[in-house]
Amino acid sequence: MGRGDKRTKRGKITMGSFGKVRPARTPKTKATDNAAKKAS
Repeated sequence: MGRGDKRTKRGKITMGSFGKVRPARTPKTKATDNAAKKAS
């Protein structure tokens, strides 16, 4: 159990996979896009 184990959070980080334990980071929109939407 550890870095090589895909079932653990540490293992997912090492293997570069995303799962229920380690949610993928959602890409944030740029601040300029948000300001343009509010203005219109």
